Amino acid sequence: MIRNIVFDMGNVLIRWCPGLFVEREGIPEEDRPLLLREVFGSVEWVRLDRGSVSPEEGVDAMCRRLPPRLHAAARELTMGWWKRCLLPVEGMGALVRELKGLGYGVYLLSNAKVDLPLYFDRIPGSECFDGKIVSADWKLLKPQPEIYAALLREYGLRAGECFFIDDLPLNVEGAWEAGMEGTVFDGDLSRLRRELNTAGIPCAAGEGAGS
Repeated sequence: MIRNIVFDMGNVLIRWCPGLFVEREGIPEEDRPLLLREVFGSVEWVRLDRGSVSPEEGVDAMCRRLPPRLHAAARELTMGWWKRCLLPVEGMGALVRELKGLGYGVYLLSNAKVDLPLYFDRIPGSECFDGKIVSADWKLLKPQPEIYAALLREYGLRAGECFFIDDLPLNVEGAWEAGMEGTVFDGDLSRLRRELNTAGIPCAAGEGAGS
């Protein structure tokens, strides 16, 4: 029986859209591809999610590949992309609150940087979460088996009682390997609700549910 719902963050609870972050930073169009590649597409971005470099070290490495005119933008995008452009995925906050009201444990398992506490209260349904595992804090990344094990161990959960929701198939496969049920969220909230129902979770189903 499922007793706990585990959510990813990016493209599940909030929209992850680096192109929009760069656009809203006011970057000239001709510089945007370079920033997207050297900031969001960089090895340092992955290492920041893993917590294997400090934010300052990560930004310094990015800036060594960028012209000086883009250094301030790279720093702001790395340290504060969430300040201007944190967009909720429509209907997910209502789903989190509904599941909590039904008595389910609600947890976050996210590949994210050490600064997540600065904006966590802006995440839809954040007030409902019983716990969270942030990759940078544990020096691990999904889909490493150890990060799923850390969630289970830290909160005393049983894998077979957890249902995991992520936008990446590889991460959901990792959850399955850890013994959880789960599904890939592609932005279709009605489909997600039906999948939860199929797993025995009695949230409201159908178009517009939880709006």
